[in-house]
Amino acid sequence: MNINMTRCTVGDSRKLQKIGYETFKETFEDQNSPENMKAYLEEAFNINQVENELSNPSSHFFFVSFNDEVAGYLKVNTGDAQTEKMDDDALEIERIYIINKFQKLGLGKYLFNKAMDIAMEQNKKKIWLGVWEKNKNAISFYKTLGFTQTGAHSFYMGNEEQTDLIMVKKL
Repeated sequence: MNINMTRCTVGDSRKLQKIGYETFKETFEDQNSPENMKAYLEEAFNINQVENELSNPSSHFFFVSFNDEVAGYLKVNTGDAQTEKMDDDALEIERIYIINKFQKLGLGKYLFNKAMDIAMEQNKKKIWLGVWEKNKNAISFYKTLGFTQTGAHSFYMGNEEQTDLIMVKKL
């Protein structure tokens, strides 16, 4: 088993767009209308959006590869790149996305450990994330890593309002 991690650059925008689109669609397509899924994917993963996110110095992306095949990615945010107003001592895990065929291989934990390393290097006091209330597998995963729910916020999938749970892990 060969696992690698590489930092993404703006030159990786097309590859990141493809992986983001694919992982989001295969994870959430069955639970959302085709219209709302299409609207969200076109907004969140259009090439301009991906390039803007990659260019933000407060956001960091990392590909994880399994046996030399890109299997998913991590996105973390600090400062004003965080999707919710948080203290400067917080790091947000915005995305841990793993392609379905690579799930249950420990890659999510591998990416989480990278986020932890970044948080420790930057002397953060907590890591937080938002997770869809219906994503039971992810909620269970985060609980095993020591996250607890501290709140919730609205998230729009197309025109449908949904709820993300805010989960925090103190460091």
